[in-house]
Amino acid sequence: MTNDVNLIGIVEAGIRAEGIRQRAIASNIANMNAPGYRRCDVRFEEILSKAMDRSGTVDPADLEPQVYQPMTTAVNANGNDVSLDGEVGEMVKNALRHRAYMAILKVKYGQMKQAIQV
Repeated sequence: MTNDVNLIGIVEAGIRAEGIRQRAIASNIANMNAPGYRRCDVRFEEILSKAMDRSGTVDPADLEPQVYQPMTTAVNANGNDVSLDGEVGEMVKNALRHRAYMAILKVKYGQMKQAIQV
């Protein structure tokens, strides 16, 4: 079972991961015409899932996002594998995850405020 403070730490780790992912997407787009450039991504959801499977409690300090190169997309003639359409799609998914994390924080802080006012 996750307590509220732990949940807030997990959500904050997710928000940090989304910031790192946003920078990775921006880097991918900036280098989409660079010969030999391979796109990068951020691994966070897998790390969170493994941490939750491993034990009942998750230490937010253990949730460190990892930047990696997936090497799963097709390479074009100049050795680059960045697709503008793909990166824009990733940017939209990233923004939606960020909104979800912020909504969770808003609810949790609202609950704390109500508890204090009672």
